[in-house]
Amino acid sequence: MSQSYDRGLIEDFGRWREFSAGMWAWVFHKFTGWVLIAYLFTHIAVLSTSIEAADASAAVIANGEDVYTQTLHGLESIVIVRFLEVGLLAVAVFHILNGVRLLLVDLGLGLEQQDKSFYASLVLTGAIVVASVPTFLTGAF
Repeated sequence: MSQSYDRGLIEDFGRWREFSAGMWAWVFHKFTGWVLIAYLFTHIAVLSTSIEAADASAAVIANGEDVYTQTLHGLESIVIVRFLEVGLLAVAVFHILNGVRLLLVDLGLGLEQQDKSFYASLVLTGAIVVASVPTFLTGAF
């Protein structure tokens, strides 16, 4: 007979302090993966809607720019959109770096340095994002 664990009515979030670097790497990798999937589906939906609207009114051109280009310039002028783009960059860079780290671990390289490589991927992600912030916030896309 197996024993069950009674969690009670309220989850004990104090146990998160006990997570090792490997567990945090797993949590962050799964979270960033889901964020990228959500972004991808949202992006495809918005693009398909824009394309359908442009096809329906193919003759709509204002000041030499089509509706899609005007929409992009309008979104780029909103500060929160630029911060969201920085967040998307952070999510994508971490997911890529952690994925490469996991690939190397699966190949048997760096098995003893998994914690250090996870922290290195976090630091490198932070450095790349901080270095790219001026590009996103000045509008030099």
